[in-house]
Amino acid sequence: MKLGLALGYSGAQFNLPVELVQRAEALGYDTVWTAEAYGTDAVSPLAYLAGKTQRIRLGTGIMQLAARSPANAAMCAATVDALAGGGRFIAGLGVSGPQIVEGWYGEPWGRPYYRLKDYVAIMRKIFRREAPVTHAGREISLPYTGEGALGVGKPLKSILHMNPDIPIYLGTGNEATVKLTAEIADGWLALGFVPGSLPEYLPWLEEGFRRAEAATGRRKSRADFTIQASVHVEVAEDVGAALQRLKPEVALYVGGMGHRDKNFHKDMMIRRGFGDAAERVQELYLAGRKEEAIAAVPDDWVDQKSLVGPPVRIRERYRAWAEAGADALTVRSRQPEAVEVMAQAAGLNGAPVAEGRA
Repeated sequence: MKLGLALGYSGAQFNLPVELVQRAEALGYDTVWTAEAYGTDAVSPLAYLAGKTQRIRLGTGIMQLAARSPANAAMCAATVDALAGGGRFIAGLGVSGPQIVEGWYGEPWGRPYYRLKDYVAIMRKIFRREAPVTHAGREISLPYTGEGALGVGKPLKSILHMNPDIPIYLGTGNEATVKLTAEIADGWLALGFVPGSLPEYLPWLEEGFRRAEAATGRRKSRADFTIQASVHVEVAEDVGAALQRLKPEVALYVGGMGHRDKNFHKDMMIRRGFGDAAERVQELYLAGRKEEAIAAVPDDWVDQKSLVGPPVRIRERYRAWAEAGADALTVRSRQPEAVEVMAQAAGLNGAPVAEGRA
């Protein structure tokens, strides 16, 4: 299984762990991923890392659709790919949530399914430079002819001769958007993926592949598609304490990252069998009782989607992830020990052989 390293987005201060990324590259990690919410952006750090690394692929996990037009997203992807020498950029896209889309970017939530579909189609047309770009979409059209338009928009072709094959991954998790991901994307940033969950998703993916073949006349199968799962990793002697340190993030996302009635993270927790806990966490968090919300997060839920504890425990539990059906696993950690232990667990060429069971 290939490994990736997730850097996330910044807190109050921005700190790009260049040496950690370089170490991951030396160990044989395949990808490094950045993110954005409403602080640092996802693209700029990759432009910097392009000059500090040689081989590791550079992915956005994710670029928020509302942050850029599809043309600008394509320009950003192509620019960083060119800076990195070509063939290293992965354009990971996602819709974010309505609170950020409307509250931060001032864009309408609209119909995210069709926005994703239009967005990817436009980016591919821009990458390929087969003709000046036009697109008649349900959410996005080029040239723009809507309210306020002068009516003089001109179809254009990119000045830059871009890499036509920059891969596009989508960060999705519900049935409709996972099917769409399999239909139109090269890979899936698999939100909510844990060992044992592939049977739930596989029929959705196969339906997406069938739609792609019907639309293009070209066969598409699981072999043509990358599933990129992710897992938080922390090396620690005390498993319980490590799980406790992860609970504030769970409470934030399940309780407050999204509207009461539209919260993907809460929905995922319910689908995984923790419905009562999910309702309680959200109730407490929205009532301002954040410490109680954190305490209400079950250990089992955190442990199911994490790899924490001593190195031996992480290596043993990694096996379930390696056999879960994903093609790659992104390590969500800035802990050097975690990066090393995961390289050992995955048997990467640059990793030292683990001694004993310590």
